[in-house]
Amino acid sequence: MSRAARRLVVIGADAAGMTAAGRVRGAAPDAEVVVLEMGRFTSYSACGIPYAVGGLVAGGVERLVARSPEEHRQRGVDVRLHHEATAIDTAAGTVEVLDQHAGQTYQLGYDQLMVATGGAPIRPSLPGIDLPFIQGVQTLGDAERLLALADQGCRRVVIVGGGYIGLEMAEAFIERGCSATIVDRGAQPLGLLDEDFGARIAAALRQRGIDVRTETTVEGFAPDRVLTDGGALAADLVVLGIGVRPRSELARAAGIELGVHDAIRVDDRQATSVDGVWSAGDCATAVHVVTGAQVHIALGTYANKHGRVAGLNIARRLADAAGAGDDVRSVPVAGTAVTKLCQLEIGLTGLRQATAIDAGLDAVTVTIEATTQAGYMPGARPMTVRMTAERGTGRLLGAQILGGPGAAKRIDVVATALAAGMTVADVAELDLGYAPPFSGVWDPVAVAAREATKEV
Repeated sequence: MSRAARRLVVIGADAAGMTAAGRVRGAAPDAEVVVLEMGRFTSYSACGIPYAVGGLVAGGVERLVARSPEEHRQRGVDVRLHHEATAIDTAAGTVEVLDQHAGQTYQLGYDQLMVATGGAPIRPSLPGIDLPFIQGVQTLGDAERLLALADQGCRRVVIVGGGYIGLEMAEAFIERGCSATIVDRGAQPLGLLDEDFGARIAAALRQRGIDVRTETTVEGFAPDRVLTDGGALAADLVVLGIGVRPRSELARAAGIELGVHDAIRVDDRQATSVDGVWSAGDCATAVHVVTGAQVHIALGTYANKHGRVAGLNIARRLADAAGAGDDVRSVPVAGTAVTKLCQLEIGLTGLRQATAIDAGLDAVTVTIEATTQAGYMPGARPMTVRMTAERGTGRLLGAQILGGPGAAKRIDVVATALAAGMTVADVAELDLGYAPPFSGVWDPVAVAAREATKEV
């Protein structure tokens, strides 16, 4: 390539892509960094969309932007908005780019390529799925359309799917004065949790005024209606909350190897199967800390962490500093997540008993009831900790936590213990902080671990 500077091209301008771009800009200052983004936003919090839609975040979706395109440009990153990567030629080292404003296509050469195409809401192949009142929730463009529809007087909202984003969006629209109905084919919403935990979440949602319809299958869509096996539901807006799939079509067409759930397969350096091509975020795989298996978990935390690893490794190559054994490595993931629905906080990490058994592990599970503060404190609220361990070894495998304010973030103790490979006996003896406004003298996580030691 006849260029004075070596070039990184990044496809996608959200968490993973911009984190990598920023790391390269800092560690390889002589490199050229070009970012292609088919939308108009960079570096934003998709997790904040329900709170913006619900009105909790004032100022609209712009408030969810952590760093604007102009701020990135001031740091020397060539951000090209409304530029869509349409093909990758790994042999030639080029990306085909559609400039949406000009309506023209051009070829952009690269020395290193970062594929950070993210994820897309799962859209089931059903009659009427392309009707304009059916919206996903993944980008700030999606959020703008949702807010526009809400402002146009949409009052009857149907959420298809009981995942995190669907449940959070249901509560957001209730906050806006709309009616909200959740339709889920599972026995309970939030299928990542045990069924009885899901039932408690469903009860909290119903108490909030949300119509939760479980074991109900959506069969199609018509204008102003969602067609289910239990009858038609009137709707001004349908929100897809089924989950996220990796946007890996570009990689597949370029001959880059895909892995589980068709996510782009990467190693612990975030390198793909093609030399000089890297990936991270919702489009890429990771490795589970408990099983060692390849997984696809779409979380912003991983997009940022893995984007950083990719950027540091790319920078060394652009600076001709790569050497054996010197690369930065991503650590395995546990799927740690928290959310709040109504006044109920939820936290989970690692494996529950069903997923542990599916992974071939001999697992035992204990459940304890506790309070978020010392029981005599006026703010104490009930909480439940369910912990899973491996029989024989006592190895900690995971936990689920459900309770009032102050419950969910205790899951971070379990996530830390998973990363350290601790046993439940180790966790039971951790030196955890105590004061009555925060917990009883025995923290509920330690209590659950102690009970688990009796079963392993």
